[in-house]
Amino acid sequence: MRQFEFEAKEAFRKVGLSIPRGRTAQSSDEAEEIAKELACPVILKVQVLAGGRGKAGGIKRAKTPKEARVIAGKLLGMEIHGHRVKRLLVEECLDIAKEIYVGITVDREKRKPVAICSGMGGVDIEKVAEEHPEKIARLTINPLMGMREFEARRLAKAAGFNGRELLNLSRIIMQLWRVFSDNDAELTEINPLIVTTDGKFMAADARLNVDDSSLFRHKSLMERLEKGVAELTELELRAREVGMTYVELKGDIGIIGNGAGLVMATMDAVHYYGGKPANFLDVGGGATADRMTQALDIVLSHPDVKGVFINILGGITRCDEMANGIVSSQKNLRQEVPMAIRLIGTREKEGAEILRKANIPFLETMDAAARLIVEKTSGGKPT
Repeated sequence: MRQFEFEAKEAFRKVGLSIPRGRTAQSSDEAEEIAKELACPVILKVQVLAGGRGKAGGIKRAKTPKEARVIAGKLLGMEIHGHRVKRLLVEECLDIAKEIYVGITVDREKRKPVAICSGMGGVDIEKVAEEHPEKIARLTINPLMGMREFEARRLAKAAGFNGRELLNLSRIIMQLWRVFSDNDAELTEINPLIVTTDGKFMAADARLNVDDSSLFRHKSLMERLEKGVAELTELELRAREVGMTYVELKGDIGIIGNGAGLVMATMDAVHYYGGKPANFLDVGGGATADRMTQALDIVLSHPDVKGVFINILGGITRCDEMANGIVSSQKNLRQEVPMAIRLIGTREKEGAEILRKANIPFLETMDAAARLIVEKTSGGKPT
């Protein structure tokens, strides 16, 4: 679960990390009032759960409170990557001498946390990794021992820092580790970590993603989800309420599968043949016919969906149950929607027979199904 920048900065503040002065505004009047309180040039940043805010015009500088009011009026209500802006973070401008990147995430291959540090902050770390890999220092963390101070100093030194800067940076790395471990995070980062002209370190930006499986330990986050204020779409909230993982995307081919890895592979196959997925939907293991019916109802409620690709690899999930759910859903559809269905695994013969009796075509391979759904939704042969 992604946190807004202002929420991440509150988590940073609790462990002693320095953050710029400021607070959130939900109206132009509030933005002007905050700018007056800060009595200095301010930065107004839209608070949405999406990256690339700056490139999308969601971060602006204001020299005066009146200018802050005008800019806030333009930013509030705008849409960035499909998210409507309802809140701004108004903060003091900083005199920047240096920008640093510091982050901690999970290395899925090693199954351990990894801390990352670079003297090239302020840009996408992926771009730095691609163009200047030598500028990135990494440290794999023993999850049982946690990060230790000498390891933080070693990471800072490997990133090219020395003297007082090394000591300050290693302290910040340790504080960021506390944020990561205290919040059951999948990712937390500061980009950029600013060194001001007078030598102070300040978290100019903040990111914190909490592991969904740990939300039962974080009551405030659970309450936010229940109130529907996590900036999830209506369909994402519907899916969450019935225990399914659904992420809305910008394409026109609905995707349903069982297991996150299979769903991602299905999306990749659609992309390969020139299609664009409209969503990610994982029905989970051991799904029933009713669950498949619910999944189709959610996917087909997306106004842009022209067709659906259902990809089931039966283990504890039974193919006949999925077939029954598909048949039940089709009976309730007001209009025919193109589908590409692939069922393989537990009780696949029975599932195939159910679909055959209902005159619903299915395929044996993911590749063939991906080609078919792209062809059906594009009106021609896939690229």
